[in-house]
Amino acid sequence: MPSQKPSSIPSNPRFSSGPCAKRPGWSLENLAGAALGRSHRAKVGKDRLARAIDLTREILRVPADYRIAITPASDTGAVEMALWSLLGARAVDVLAWESFSSDWATDVVKQLKIADARVLGAPYGELPDLSQIDFGRDVVFAWNGTTSGVRVPNADFIPADRDGLTICDATSAAFAQWLDFPKLDVTTFSWQKVLGGEAAHGVLILSPRAVERLESHVPAWPLPKIFRLTKGGKLNEAIFRGETINTPSMLCVEDYLDALNWAGSIGGLGALIARADKNAATVAAWIETTPAFAFLAREPATRSNTSVCLRFDDPAVAALPLESRAAIAKSIVSLVEREGAGYDFAGYRDAPPGLRIWCGATVEASDVALLTQWIDWAYAQTTSDLT
Repeated sequence: MPSQKPSSIPSNPRFSSGPCAKRPGWSLENLAGAALGRSHRAKVGKDRLARAIDLTREILRVPADYRIAITPASDTGAVEMALWSLLGARAVDVLAWESFSSDWATDVVKQLKIADARVLGAPYGELPDLSQIDFGRDVVFAWNGTTSGVRVPNADFIPADRDGLTICDATSAAFAQWLDFPKLDVTTFSWQKVLGGEAAHGVLILSPRAVERLESHVPAWPLPKIFRLTKGGKLNEAIFRGETINTPSMLCVEDYLDALNWAGSIGGLGALIARADKNAATVAAWIETTPAFAFLAREPATRSNTSVCLRFDDPAVAALPLESRAAIAKSIVSLVEREGAGYDFAGYRDAPPGLRIWCGATVEASDVALLTQWIDWAYAQTTSDLT
Protein backbone atom coordinates (compact mmCIF):
# COMPACT_ATOMS: atom_id res chain seq x y z
CA MET A 1 0.00 0.00 0.00
CA PRO A 2 1.41 3.46 -0.87
CA SER A 3 2.69 5.45 2.08
CA GLN A 4 3.15 8.70 0.12
CA LYS A 5 0.30 11.15 0.48
CA PRO A 6 -1.63 11.74 -2.78
CA SER A 7 -1.09 15.14 -4.38
CA SER A 8 -4.70 15.82 -5.48
CA ILE A 9 -8.07 15.72 -3.78
CA PRO A 10 -11.50 15.16 -5.32
CA SER A 11 -13.26 18.20 -6.73
CA ASN A 12 -16.29 17.16 -4.70
CA PRO A 13 -15.18 15.07 -1.69
CA ARG A 14 -18.74 14.22 -0.57
CA PHE A 15 -19.42 10.47 -0.58
CA SER A 16 -22.24 10.23 1.95
CA SER A 17 -24.97 7.66 1.30
CA GLY A 18 -27.62 10.19 2.32
CA PRO A 19 -28.00 13.04 2.05
CA CYS A 20 -25.89 12.53 -1.06
CA ALA A 21 -23.73 14.80 -3.18
CA LYS A 22 -25.50 17.55 -5.09
CA ARG A 23 -25.54 17.32 -8.87
CA PRO A 24 -22.51 18.63 -10.82
CA GLY A 25 -22.84 22.38 -11.27
CA TRP A 26 -25.38 22.78 -8.48
CA SER A 27 -25.78 26.22 -6.94
CA LEU A 28 -28.31 27.90 -4.68
CA GLU A 29 -28.87 30.34 -7.52
CA ASN A 30 -30.51 27.50 -9.45
CA LEU A 31 -33.35 27.56 -6.91
CA ALA A 32 -34.23 31.21 -7.48
CA GLY A 33 -37.69 30.28 -8.77
CA ALA A 34 -38.76 28.54 -5.56
CA ALA A 35 -42.24 29.43 -4.31
CA LEU A 36 -40.91 30.62 -0.96
CA GLY A 37 -43.36 32.23 1.41
CA ARG A 38 -46.27 30.90 -0.65
CA SER A 39 -48.79 28.29 0.32
CA HIS A 40 -48.36 24.85 -1.17
CA ARG A 41 -52.14 25.05 -1.68
CA ALA A 42 -51.81 28.16 -3.86
CA LYS A 43 -51.70 27.68 -7.62
CA VAL A 44 -47.96 28.33 -7.77
CA GLY A 45 -47.29 25.73 -5.07
CA LYS A 46 -49.58 23.11 -6.58
CA ASP A 47 -48.07 23.70 -10.01
CA ARG A 48 -44.52 23.09 -8.75
CA LEU A 49 -45.57 19.94 -6.87
CA ALA A 50 -47.46 18.63 -9.90
CA ARG A 51 -44.42 19.36 -12.08
CA ALA A 52 -42.25 17.34 -9.70
CA ILE A 53 -44.64 14.39 -10.05
CA ASP A 54 -44.75 14.71 -13.85
CA LEU A 55 -40.96 14.82 -14.19
CA THR A 56 -40.60 11.89 -11.79
CA ARG A 57 -42.86 9.86 -14.07
CA GLU A 58 -40.95 10.98 -17.15
CA ILE A 59 -37.40 10.35 -15.89
CA LEU A 60 -38.18 7.09 -14.04
CA ARG A 61 -40.44 5.84 -16.86
CA VAL A 62 -43.32 5.13 -14.51
CA PRO A 63 -46.37 3.65 -16.31
CA ALA A 64 -49.17 6.11 -17.04
CA ASP A 65 -51.70 4.25 -14.89
CA TYR A 66 -49.48 4.28 -11.77
CA ARG A 67 -50.10 7.00 -9.16
CA ILE A 68 -47.25 9.10 -7.73
CA ALA A 69 -47.42 11.02 -4.44
CA ILE A 70 -45.01 13.20 -2.50
CA THR A 71 -44.97 12.11 1.14
CA PRO A 72 -43.56 13.33 4.46
CA ALA A 73 -40.62 11.80 6.34
CA SER A 74 -38.36 10.76 3.47
CA ASP A 75 -38.31 7.17 2.20
CA THR A 76 -39.06 5.91 5.70
CA GLY A 77 -42.33 7.82 5.70
CA ALA A 78 -43.27 6.48 2.28
CA VAL A 79 -42.54 2.87 3.31
CA GLU A 80 -44.42 3.22 6.59
CA MET A 81 -47.39 4.75 4.77
CA ALA A 82 -47.50 1.73 2.47
CA LEU A 83 -47.12 -0.85 5.25
CA TRP A 84 -49.72 0.65 7.55
CA SER A 85 -52.22 1.37 4.76
CA LEU A 86 -51.97 -1.79 2.66
CA LEU A 87 -51.01 -4.73 4.86
CA GLY A 88 -53.35 -6.95 6.84
CA ALA A 89 -55.44 -8.32 3.98
CA ARG A 90 -53.30 -11.45 3.61
CA ALA A 91 -50.14 -13.11 4.89
CA VAL A 92 -46.80 -11.36 4.42
CA ASP A 93 -43.24 -12.33 3.46
CA VAL A 94 -40.55 -9.79 4.37
CA LEU A 95 -37.03 -9.99 2.96
CA ALA A 96 -34.40 -8.75 5.41
CA TRP A 97 -30.69 -8.71 4.67
CA GLU A 98 -29.49 -5.39 6.09
CA SER A 99 -30.52 -2.66 8.51
CA PHE A 100 -33.50 -0.96 6.87
CA SER A 101 -35.10 -4.09 5.50
CA SER A 102 -34.79 -5.49 9.02
CA ASP A 103 -36.64 -2.42 10.27
CA TRP A 104 -39.52 -3.19 7.90
CA ALA A 105 -39.58 -6.74 9.25
CA THR A 106 -39.84 -5.35 12.78
CA ASP A 107 -42.76 -3.16 11.74
CA VAL A 108 -44.62 -6.04 10.15
CA VAL A 109 -44.05 -8.55 12.94
CA LYS A 110 -43.87 -6.48 16.12
CA GLN A 111 -45.78 -3.26 15.39
CA LEU A 112 -48.52 -4.29 12.97
CA LYS A 113 -48.45 -7.81 14.42
CA ILE A 114 -49.41 -9.51 11.16
CA ALA A 115 -50.39 -12.99 12.36
CA ASP A 116 -49.01 -14.89 9.39
CA ALA A 117 -45.74 -13.12 8.63
CA ARG A 118 -42.48 -14.76 7.60
CA VAL A 119 -39.10 -13.06 7.67
CA LEU A 120 -36.73 -14.42 5.01
CA GLY A 121 -33.36 -13.25 6.19
CA ALA A 122 -29.73 -13.33 5.15
CA PRO A 123 -26.51 -11.97 6.67
CA TYR A 124 -24.82 -8.81 5.44
CA GLY A 125 -23.29 -9.46 2.02
CA GLU A 126 -25.92 -11.95 0.87
CA LEU A 127 -29.49 -12.08 -0.41
CA PRO A 128 -32.18 -14.32 1.05
CA ASP A 129 -33.19 -17.34 -1.04
CA LEU A 130 -35.58 -15.62 -3.44
CA SER A 131 -37.03 -18.97 -4.52
CA GLN A 132 -38.58 -19.33 -1.05
CA ILE A 133 -40.86 -16.30 -1.49
CA ASP A 134 -44.57 -17.07 -1.65
CA PHE A 135 -46.17 -14.53 -3.98
CA GLY A 136 -49.60 -15.60 -2.82
CA ARG A 137 -48.65 -13.42 0.14
CA ASP A 138 -47.80 -9.72 0.18
CA VAL A 139 -44.03 -9.29 -0.20
CA VAL A 140 -41.97 -6.47 1.33
CA PHE A 141 -38.38 -6.00 0.20
CA ALA A 142 -35.65 -3.50 -0.60
CA TRP A 143 -34.42 -3.37 -4.17
CA ASN A 144 -31.01 -2.14 -3.03
CA GLY A 145 -29.78 -2.65 0.53
CA THR A 146 -28.25 0.74 1.27
CA THR A 147 -26.34 -0.48 4.33
CA SER A 148 -24.98 -3.71 2.79
CA GLY A 149 -24.42 -2.82 -0.86
CA VAL A 150 -26.44 -5.88 -1.90
CA ARG A 151 -29.23 -5.52 -4.46
CA VAL A 152 -31.60 -7.81 -6.28
CA PRO A 153 -30.11 -8.30 -9.76
CA ASN A 154 -33.48 -7.85 -11.50
CA ALA A 155 -37.19 -8.52 -11.00
CA ASP A 156 -37.24 -11.91 -12.71
CA PHE A 157 -38.00 -13.58 -9.38
CA ILE A 158 -41.38 -11.80 -9.23
CA PRO A 159 -44.19 -13.49 -11.21
CA ALA A 160 -46.46 -11.33 -13.35
CA ASP A 161 -49.51 -13.29 -12.19
CA ARG A 162 -48.88 -12.90 -8.44
CA ASP A 163 -51.80 -12.72 -6.03
CA GLY A 164 -50.16 -10.62 -3.33
CA LEU A 165 -48.74 -7.13 -3.57
CA THR A 166 -45.04 -6.34 -3.90
CA ILE A 167 -43.93 -3.43 -1.72
CA CYS A 168 -40.45 -2.25 -2.72
CA ASP A 169 -38.17 0.15 -0.87
CA ALA A 170 -36.15 1.46 -3.82
CA THR A 171 -34.61 4.51 -2.21
CA SER A 172 -30.97 3.88 -3.18
CA ALA A 173 -31.93 2.24 -6.48
CA ALA A 174 -34.34 4.74 -8.07
CA PHE A 175 -32.61 6.76 -10.83
CA ALA A 176 -29.53 4.48 -10.79
CA GLN A 177 -30.96 1.00 -11.48
CA TRP A 178 -33.67 -0.25 -13.82
CA LEU A 179 -36.87 -0.72 -11.84
CA ASP A 180 -39.32 -3.15 -13.44
CA PHE A 181 -42.52 -1.32 -12.54
CA PRO A 182 -44.96 -3.97 -13.84
CA LYS A 183 -43.48 -6.24 -11.14
CA LEU A 184 -43.77 -3.57 -8.42
CA ASP A 185 -47.07 -2.62 -6.82
CA VAL A 186 -45.58 -0.11 -4.40
CA THR A 187 -42.29 1.68 -4.96
CA THR A 188 -40.77 4.20 -2.56
CA PHE A 189 -37.71 6.42 -2.58
CA SER A 190 -36.42 9.75 -1.28
CA TRP A 191 -34.95 12.71 -3.12
CA GLN A 192 -31.80 12.70 -1.02
CA LYS A 193 -30.24 9.62 -2.62
CA VAL A 194 -29.37 9.24 -6.31
CA LEU A 195 -30.42 12.77 -7.36
CA GLY A 196 -28.81 14.43 -4.34
CA GLY A 197 -31.95 16.26 -3.26
CA GLU A 198 -32.66 17.62 0.19
CA ALA A 199 -33.90 15.31 2.94
CA ALA A 200 -37.32 14.94 4.63
CA HIS A 201 -39.50 14.18 1.58
CA GLY A 202 -40.40 10.80 0.12
CA VAL A 203 -42.12 9.55 -3.01
CA LEU A 204 -44.76 6.80 -3.10
CA ILE A 205 -45.65 5.09 -6.39
CA LEU A 206 -48.74 2.85 -6.54
CA SER A 207 -49.82 0.37 -9.20
CA PRO A 208 -53.51 -0.10 -10.06
CA ARG A 209 -53.41 -3.30 -7.96
CA ALA A 210 -52.24 -1.29 -4.95
CA VAL A 211 -55.01 1.24 -5.49
CA GLU A 212 -57.54 -1.60 -5.62
CA ARG A 213 -56.23 -2.88 -2.28
CA LEU A 214 -56.52 0.57 -0.72
CA GLU A 215 -60.14 0.86 -1.81
CA SER A 216 -61.15 -2.67 -0.77
CA HIS A 217 -59.26 -3.17 2.50
CA VAL A 218 -59.66 -1.30 5.77
CA PRO A 219 -56.72 -1.88 8.15
CA ALA A 220 -57.53 -3.23 11.61
CA TRP A 221 -55.38 -0.55 13.26
CA PRO A 222 -55.81 3.23 13.52
CA LEU A 223 -54.12 5.26 10.77
CA PRO A 224 -52.42 8.56 11.65
CA LYS A 225 -53.42 11.46 9.41
CA ILE A 226 -50.15 11.47 7.49
CA PHE A 227 -50.75 7.83 6.43
CA ARG A 228 -54.30 8.26 5.11
CA LEU A 229 -54.46 7.75 1.35
CA THR A 230 -58.21 7.24 1.02
CA LYS A 231 -61.25 9.39 1.61
CA GLY A 232 -64.73 7.92 1.90
CA GLY A 233 -63.41 4.51 0.89
CA LYS A 234 -61.88 5.80 -2.35
CA LEU A 235 -58.34 6.83 -3.23
CA ASN A 236 -57.74 10.48 -2.40
CA GLU A 237 -56.72 11.45 -5.92
CA ALA A 238 -55.71 14.95 -4.85
CA ILE A 239 -52.65 13.54 -3.07
CA PHE A 240 -51.46 12.12 -6.37
CA ARG A 241 -51.84 15.47 -8.11
CA GLY A 242 -49.44 17.11 -5.66
CA GLU A 243 -51.83 18.18 -2.90
CA THR A 244 -49.62 16.79 -0.17
CA ILE A 245 -51.00 15.48 3.13
CA ASN A 246 -48.87 17.88 5.14
CA THR A 247 -46.82 20.98 4.34
CA PRO A 248 -43.78 20.35 2.14
CA SER A 249 -40.73 22.58 1.84
CA MET A 250 -41.10 24.47 -1.41
CA LEU A 251 -37.35 25.09 -1.38
CA CYS A 252 -36.77 21.32 -1.30
CA VAL A 253 -39.34 20.87 -4.07
CA GLU A 254 -37.47 23.38 -6.22
CA ASP A 255 -34.21 21.60 -5.49
CA TYR A 256 -35.78 18.29 -6.60
CA LEU A 257 -37.03 19.96 -9.78
CA ASP A 258 -33.51 21.23 -10.44
CA ALA A 259 -32.14 17.69 -10.07
CA LEU A 260 -34.84 16.24 -12.33
CA ASN A 261 -34.18 18.88 -14.99
CA TRP A 262 -30.46 18.11 -14.81
CA ALA A 263 -31.25 14.41 -15.22
CA GLY A 264 -33.27 15.17 -18.32
CA SER A 265 -30.54 17.39 -19.73
CA ILE A 266 -27.89 14.65 -19.61
CA GLY A 267 -30.07 12.00 -21.24
CA GLY A 268 -32.50 10.79 -18.60
CA LEU A 269 -32.57 7.45 -16.83
CA GLY A 270 -30.09 5.68 -19.10
CA ALA A 271 -27.50 8.39 -18.55
CA LEU A 272 -28.03 8.38 -14.78
CA ILE A 273 -27.55 4.62 -14.63
CA ALA A 274 -24.44 4.85 -16.80
CA ARG A 275 -22.90 7.40 -14.44
CA ALA A 276 -23.53 5.22 -11.38
CA ASP A 277 -22.22 2.16 -13.21
CA LYS A 278 -19.04 4.03 -14.15
CA ASN A 279 -18.49 5.14 -10.56
CA ALA A 280 -19.00 1.62 -9.23
CA ALA A 281 -16.70 0.22 -11.93
CA THR A 282 -14.00 2.63 -10.73
CA VAL A 283 -14.23 1.08 -7.25
CA ALA A 284 -14.21 -2.42 -8.77
CA ALA A 285 -11.05 -1.66 -10.75
CA TRP A 286 -9.36 -0.47 -7.56
CA ILE A 287 -10.48 -3.55 -5.63
CA GLU A 288 -8.69 -5.67 -8.24
CA THR A 289 -5.41 -3.97 -7.31
CA THR A 290 -5.63 -3.81 -3.53
CA PRO A 291 -5.36 -6.70 -1.07
CA ALA A 292 -6.85 -4.56 1.70
CA PHE A 293 -10.53 -4.61 0.77
CA ALA A 294 -13.18 -6.71 -0.92
CA PHE A 295 -16.84 -6.13 -1.70
CA LEU A 296 -19.21 -6.89 1.15
CA ALA A 297 -21.62 -8.27 -1.48
CA ARG A 298 -20.32 -11.76 -2.24
CA GLU A 299 -21.95 -12.27 -5.65
CA PRO A 300 -21.03 -9.84 -8.48
CA ALA A 301 -24.61 -9.83 -9.82
CA THR A 302 -25.90 -8.52 -6.49
CA ARG A 303 -23.36 -5.71 -6.01
CA SER A 304 -24.84 -2.24 -5.77
CA ASN A 305 -23.76 0.52 -8.12
CA THR A 306 -24.75 3.19 -5.59
CA SER A 307 -24.03 2.23 -1.98
CA VAL A 308 -20.80 0.33 -2.59
CA CYS A 309 -19.90 -1.42 0.67
CA LEU A 310 -16.46 -2.86 1.37
CA ARG A 311 -15.07 -5.22 4.00
CA PHE A 312 -11.50 -5.79 5.12
CA ASP A 313 -9.83 -8.57 3.14
CA ASP A 314 -6.20 -8.37 4.27
CA PRO A 315 -5.84 -11.52 6.45
CA ALA A 316 -3.90 -9.60 9.08
CA VAL A 317 -6.78 -7.15 9.52
CA ALA A 318 -9.69 -9.48 8.80
CA ALA A 319 -8.57 -11.73 11.67
CA LEU A 320 -8.73 -8.91 14.21
CA PRO A 321 -11.65 -8.61 16.65
CA LEU A 322 -14.64 -6.62 15.45
CA GLU A 323 -13.78 -3.67 17.69
CA SER A 324 -10.27 -3.46 16.25
CA ARG A 325 -11.52 -3.56 12.67
CA ALA A 326 -14.07 -0.87 13.48
CA ALA A 327 -11.30 1.29 14.92
CA ILE A 328 -9.22 0.89 11.77
CA ALA A 329 -12.16 1.88 9.58
CA LYS A 330 -12.81 4.92 11.75
CA SER A 331 -9.14 5.93 11.55
CA ILE A 332 -9.09 5.65 7.75
CA VAL A 333 -12.14 7.87 7.42
CA SER A 334 -10.80 10.36 9.96
CA LEU A 335 -7.43 10.68 8.22
CA VAL A 336 -8.99 11.23 4.80
CA GLU A 337 -11.58 13.70 6.13
CA ARG A 338 -8.83 15.64 7.91
CA GLU A 339 -7.18 16.19 4.52
CA GLY A 340 -10.47 17.29 2.93
CA ALA A 341 -10.19 14.40 0.48
CA GLY A 342 -13.39 12.52 1.30
CA TYR A 343 -16.29 12.77 3.72
CA ASP A 344 -18.81 10.34 5.22
CA PHE A 345 -17.68 7.09 3.60
CA ALA A 346 -17.60 4.95 6.75
CA GLY A 347 -19.58 1.72 6.72
CA TYR A 348 -23.02 1.78 8.30
CA ARG A 349 -22.96 1.41 12.08
CA ASP A 350 -24.79 -1.95 12.09
CA ALA A 351 -22.81 -3.41 9.16
CA PRO A 352 -19.55 -5.36 9.44
CA PRO A 353 -16.62 -2.93 9.88
CA GLY A 354 -15.51 -1.45 6.59
CA LEU A 355 -16.23 1.39 4.19
CA ARG A 356 -19.22 2.55 2.15
CA ILE A 357 -18.58 4.73 -0.89
CA TRP A 358 -21.60 6.41 -2.49
CA CYS A 359 -21.37 6.03 -6.25
CA GLY A 360 -24.72 7.46 -7.33
CA ALA A 361 -25.28 9.55 -10.43
CA THR A 362 -24.28 12.90 -8.94
CA VAL A 363 -20.74 11.65 -8.17
CA GLU A 364 -17.88 11.91 -10.68
CA ALA A 365 -15.78 8.83 -11.48
CA SER A 366 -12.61 10.94 -11.37
CA ASP A 367 -13.41 11.88 -7.78
CA VAL A 368 -14.02 8.23 -6.87
CA ALA A 369 -10.61 7.32 -8.31
CA LEU A 370 -8.91 10.01 -6.23
CA LEU A 371 -10.73 8.88 -3.09
CA THR A 372 -9.37 5.34 -3.51
CA GLN A 373 -5.83 6.72 -3.59
CA TRP A 374 -6.46 8.48 -0.30
CA ILE A 375 -7.97 5.34 1.20
CA ASP A 376 -4.82 3.43 0.21
CA TRP A 377 -2.68 6.04 1.93
CA ALA A 378 -4.82 6.17 5.08
CA TYR A 379 -4.93 2.38 5.28
CA ALA A 380 -1.13 2.22 5.13
CA GLN A 381 -0.85 4.87 7.84
CA THR A 382 -3.33 3.09 10.10
CA THR A 383 -2.05 -0.47 9.73
CA SER A 384 1.70 0.15 9.55
CA ASP A 385 2.23 -1.41 12.97
CA LEU A 386 0.60 -4.66 11.80
CA THR A 387 3.28 -5.35 9.19
